[in-house]
Amino acid sequence: MSDQPTALDLPMADLPPETLRYFEVCREKLGLVPNVLRAYAHDVEKLNAFIAMYNVLMLGPSGLSKLEREMIAVAVSAENDCWYCQVAHGAAVRSLSGKPELGEALVMNAHVAPLAPRERAMIDFARKMCHESSAISEADRDALRAHGLSDADIWDVINVAGFFSMSNRVASASGLQPNPEYHAQGR
Repeated sequence: MSDQPTALDLPMADLPPETLRYFEVCREKLGLVPNVLRAYAHDVEKLNAFIAMYNVLMLGPSGLSKLEREMIAVAVSAENDCWYCQVAHGAAVRSLSGKPELGEALVMNAHVAPLAPRERAMIDFARKMCHESSAISEADRDALRAHGLSDADIWDVINVAGFFSMSNRVASASGLQPNPEYHAQGR
């Protein structure tokens, strides 16, 4: 396997000190620099925009737990057949939940995933967004409200699902490869 994170020849830019520090934090916390960041590193402005959006949606304050956000990422990535995100975020679900079968079920067949009713509602909504976002109606949003999600929480579900739909397409079209370390995480 090539050391390039994608099928494209995108040499890494001269990264500013703050980006190099961010990459070092990734190494310390994750044991790796995710290949998605290495791919974006050819253009510092785009890398910074990606990191900022990811951090706000996945790590920022929300009525959704970190695990719930990762579960949405995996379910959307499975619907979009995104190899990179299925592997990377499947590892996160396995690690955060302590249940390897949960990450695998969301990747392989979300219908059989052992989900609580609130989680099922979020996952079904996010999956519907992948195929028929224009058909989302007040009834769909009400189904989330019935499980205790506020409108701000619904906004977060929508944004996490939308972000990963975009990221899935970028990852798949560029041939982005998952870091090998992800395969063993959370098992």
